[in-house]
Amino acid sequence: MASSTMQLHSLFILFILLICNSSATTQPSSKHYVVYMGGSDHHEDEGGDEAAELAHLTLLSSIIPSDESERLSLIHSYNHAFKGFSALLTESEAALLSDHDEVVSVFPDPTLQLTTTRSWDFLDAQSGVESHHVYGPDHASAQDVIIGVIDTGVWPESPSFSDEGLGEIPLRWKGVCMEGHDFNKSNCNRKLIGARYYNVIEDSLELNSKKSNKSTTPKKGSGSPRDLVGHGTHTASTAAGVPVANASYFGLARGTARGGSPSSRLATYKACNEEGCSGANVLKAIDDAINDGVDIISISISMSSIFQSDFLSDPIAIGAFHANQKGVMVVCSAGNEGPDTSTVVNSAPWIFTVAASTIDRVFLSSVVLGNGHILRGSGINFSNLTRSKMYPLTFGRDVAGTSVPLSEASNCYPGSLDAKKAAGKIIVCINTDPTVSRRIKKLVTESARTVGMLLIDEASKEVAFDTGVFPFSQLGDIEGMQILKYINSTKNPMATILPTMDMKRFKPAPVVASFSSRGPGQLTETILKPDVVAPGVGILAGMAPKGEEGIPFGKKPSNFAIKSGTSMACPHVAGIAAVLKSFHRTWSPSMIKSALMTTATMSNNLGKPFTNNTDNPASPLEVGAGEVSPLRATNPGLVYETTSKDYLYFLCYYGYKPKVIRSVASPDFTCPKNSSEDLISDINYPSISIRSLQARRSVRTVRRTVTNVGHANAAYIVSVNSPTGLDVTVRPQELLFDEKTMKASFEVSFSSNGAKKGYNFGSLTWSHGLHSVHTVFVVNII
Repeated sequence: MASSTMQLHSLFILFILLICNSSATTQPSSKHYVVYMGGSDHHEDEGGDEAAELAHLTLLSSIIPSDESERLSLIHSYNHAFKGFSALLTESEAALLSDHDEVVSVFPDPTLQLTTTRSWDFLDAQSGVESHHVYGPDHASAQDVIIGVIDTGVWPESPSFSDEGLGEIPLRWKGVCMEGHDFNKSNCNRKLIGARYYNVIEDSLELNSKKSNKSTTPKKGSGSPRDLVGHGTHTASTAAGVPVANASYFGLARGTARGGSPSSRLATYKACNEEGCSGANVLKAIDDAINDGVDIISISISMSSIFQSDFLSDPIAIGAFHANQKGVMVVCSAGNEGPDTSTVVNSAPWIFTVAASTIDRVFLSSVVLGNGHILRGSGINFSNLTRSKMYPLTFGRDVAGTSVPLSEASNCYPGSLDAKKAAGKIIVCINTDPTVSRRIKKLVTESARTVGMLLIDEASKEVAFDTGVFPFSQLGDIEGMQILKYINSTKNPMATILPTMDMKRFKPAPVVASFSSRGPGQLTETILKPDVVAPGVGILAGMAPKGEEGIPFGKKPSNFAIKSGTSMACPHVAGIAAVLKSFHRTWSPSMIKSALMTTATMSNNLGKPFTNNTDNPASPLEVGAGEVSPLRATNPGLVYETTSKDYLYFLCYYGYKPKVIRSVASPDFTCPKNSSEDLISDINYPSISIRSLQARRSVRTVRRTVTNVGHANAAYIVSVNSPTGLDVTVRPQELLFDEKTMKASFEVSFSSNGAKKGYNFGSLTWSHGLHSVHTVFVVNII
């Protein structure tokens, strides 16, 4: 009887637990959402942060039932340059908020991606004069320019952030140096003048744990501005690092490492970690940076091109729009999803979008075959192999595991190699499946106890892969065929891989990086993106010294690292923009952008049009206006000023409702009566993109206005470079400027006279004396 009672009791307890678990699973789950409420219309004396948070909590409480008030979970309040907040919401609550009149958009917090010495010398050489003759590290006015870097934080001890020789911090600076784990206020100085961090994930866990009473709060001090990834330190030092003599990455790329604007101040905003970046974090960082007083914001972060949001549901686009309204320039990476077309991201016209190119330095990891032939490969390895000893050389498919498809072993898939057969040999892998990265192939061959790996992959060979002490070399198709032919024709093929050497003054350069995302933009083809290209391959810059595997024996972690990506290209342009800002304090972000675009070059160091990674001529869909030329940009002659009205018209033409646009910008704004996407081509942008032009009997005319920032009494004459069959007419053909700051307008008409279908590229150039104002155009013939 007692046993029976116990069984019933146990069943009852089990039943109750099942009911509880069942009801728990049916409760709607909360996710992190961003609620964007448009432009900020309050003044700082109207309550500030506390008043904004109270208003946001009040709005939240209006859609969350009173019996669930413990779920009120405000995470961020945005109230400086724009209005809004982020919070934990259910899907239905997010829908309710989106119906509020004061709400512009509500969207799930997206996870954004990080788009991860010699480069400045190379840009100077391309300009024809060394930049330190024009603006050096002691350029006084640059000390008043502040660059905000939104990334993974900063390693403050890096020699790139020394404040020696810098004057007092600009009085207009309102930012802070937040303390955190292993970071205190003394880590900031006259160079690194501010540091913030954002812990959305931890905050969300803490808020979600209120009902369960389980402690998911992070350990005290876990948050910090300190960079534990290295990406943020690298980008910040590229933008504004001070000159550091004799810098190198374990002896490679030795020289003086410096940023684009060495005298400018830096403020860092840690919105990311190694797993990515919370969009809500990034939006909060932009809001803070604007309020802190930065002049330039550098963001080497992007959405995936596959999951691009429209402009008013994209945290970077939203923040950058309001930054631009406040006179703050935002420079962003174009993405690392090339060479596929339509992969460019950060494509809003108010963002300066930067693609990546090579410089004239390469990292050679040569392969010596048993027959004495030496093949040039690329890679960064610090192995101890030498010419004096050879090792067995074999193709991956020849050491395949049991029942493994030969194609998988050839590509060195995980689990595809027989370790007993592969051990002690140099393995040759191919890359017909790009889903298996170089890093995975390296781990596969290394775990099989091989001596080293040779990778045959033409597409990405210009981007040297760092394998530490593991012997590695990447070769192109021609060299790859020679290796496979040698293996197949030799009884006992042998080889060795030599440690890396760097070679300067390599030609041709620049070349568009294979990984650099290409246009046209997915959201609209009527704005040409990317805007420009800048060095983004094999860039030496500051690094968080980490005790990683692969450090050469007997060496300490390096203060510098060699990285590639549009992440590296972006801060190059941010640094140059800071220099231009220091020379021209009254210039708007669009004037600086125009100066950099209209003076960009399309020539390489052979004096020929530069190419992409397939040796074909680079097109504006890959490089925009061309590669930035820092020195020419300081004196562009004429600039296109894209005004706030242009950007608002862009939103009209794109299809947003006038009511939404009024919330974003101005309550009295009115869209033009005629609003269609094709009219986006008419906004005063420094390039021209016509998304569709009929092949027969069709004319498209656009209008542009330029402002004279050169000498008075100047006459500019136009010349046109257009492809066969595309008729381009400019009216008038001469622009006269009696005074400096005088404006003049012109029209450009396009018509097809047998032009090939698809994208046609060309340019028009306004010339006066030493000034050549170059404007590229793209016309899609349908």
